[in-house]
Amino acid sequence: MNTRTDIPSSSSSPPPTHPWTYEVFLSFRGEDTRINFTDFLYTSLRQKGIVTFRDDEELERGKPIAPKLLKAIEESRFVIVIFSKNYANSTWCLDELVKAVECMNMMGQTILPVFYHVDPSDVRKQKAHFEEAFSKHEEAFKDDTKRVQNWRDALTEVANLSGWHLQDE
Repeated sequence: MNTRTDIPSSSSSPPPTHPWTYEVFLSFRGEDTRINFTDFLYTSLRQKGIVTFRDDEELERGKPIAPKLLKAIEESRFVIVIFSKNYANSTWCLDELVKAVECMNMMGQTILPVFYHVDPSDVRKQKAHFEEAFSKHEEAFKDDTKRVQNWRDALTEVANLSGWHLQDE
């Protein structure tokens, strides 16, 4: 049974302004968090009846982001972005983030950042692991500086949102 918290329960109520397919879209770097934090979060959300999109397919390196992922972001009420040490190494993750920011600004989705063993200021300012990733991206995408700048802008914008900072203990 899919629980849709954004749809009024009364049949006489007007339909929602956005027909969300998913309540939550999870954006994460699979090798960092898939088998621990993300699995736990996904399972917990599903157990609460929250319709959640998590891409479980292996993504082919160097290929453009899959249209189904972009569509799932557009159709999700909330996007939970799990920033981890290697998040910015993935052009897939960065492309998802740019799309999520576009949807937030144009269609009203809410982005909820989780800083998983990374400092929010490192994400915001692209320092530490994020700086290393962007050095590589700037070299690899020297003919597409606008794309790299869009990634930087999206990271800064989302890192400025209130979120959760999970640190090593």
